[in-house]
Amino acid sequence: MAQFLTFTKTVMKNLFSKPATTAYPAVPREYPERTRGHVEINIEECIMCGMCMRSCPPGAIEVKRAENTWTINRFDCVQCGYCVEKCPKKCLSIVPGYQEPGDAKFVDSVVKPVVEKPAEEAPKPAAEVKPAE
Repeated sequence: MAQFLTFTKTVMKNLFSKPATTAYPAVPREYPERTRGHVEINIEECIMCGMCMRSCPPGAIEVKRAENTWTINRFDCVQCGYCVEKCPKKCLSIVPGYQEPGDAKFVDSVVKPVVEKPAEEAPKPAAEVKPAE
């Protein structure tokens, strides 16, 4: 009989208290202020200097200047933020939240768009000057 009363106390307490869980799919999760999320890049501002690659402890970032690509292996990244601190143009940032899970392991690769400058016109030849007679 004593066990029944203990169980009843727990049921009554849970019946009138708010739920311990959140309505995750319906209500988006709010992350605390210092939560580490994932690294994102603004590729238009990147100068492909490679400072992020050199400062990455696990070597998750790869910059290829010749091919104009910036690549991050999300499984190797430990979200330490060193790459964000070292970036001279501040084009890297750590965004709260996490990447959507996928069904296969892949590497995020971003190609910087090449903006072609219009060709400059060739300088016009100077008019020939005849020597004075």
